[in-house]
Amino acid sequence: MKITAIYGSPRRNGNTAKLLQSAIDGARSAGAEVTEIVLRDLKLQPCLEIYACQKEGRCAIKDDFHGLAETLLSAQATILASPIFFYAVSAHVKAMMDRCQSLWVKKYWLDKKPLGKLDNPKPGLFLSVGATQGKRLFEGAEMSVKYFFDTFDTSLWRTLGYRGLDEADDILKHPQYLAQARQAGVDLVLSL
Repeated sequence: MKITAIYGSPRRNGNTAKLLQSAIDGARSAGAEVTEIVLRDLKLQPCLEIYACQKEGRCAIKDDFHGLAETLLSAQATILASPIFFYAVSAHVKAMMDRCQSLWVKKYWLDKKPLGKLDNPKPGLFLSVGATQGKRLFEGAEMSVKYFFDTFDTSLWRTLGYRGLDEADDILKHPQYLAQARQAGVDLVLSL
């Protein structure tokens, strides 16, 4: 079982990273092989909307996106972790999502798959933390993640979002959050 885990925070060892590491530990304990990707370590330009992808469904920008895309497409499940910035995912995650426009073009324009119809969708887990207590804190990010996952035949299987976490180690004050993320990693593997 191959799972791709994406660290989407600019802060390497913050709350989002700790939450994701718990989910990864859970997935590995259930027998999964997990490929970890730290977006801040990749050379990933934003989408330039030049639509070169209309020809072959491949982005024309030469950077680390191509390897990332292959990893996403070949995974049996995906875990994405992002902090909330202004009620949205981080800039690193948004850049990755926008570059997946090429996958969307291939799937829906070139391969002419029915829009929004997933055959045997792969499960996707979204983990997120935010500093505020806003009621709708995760709604915008969750909607973006749902449609991002769709580009590589993944459905939003579960979301874990935690409020009131800002300082790097705030999540350590809530061991139940880490336990829930670990269990979600186990459950993700069991869902395969």
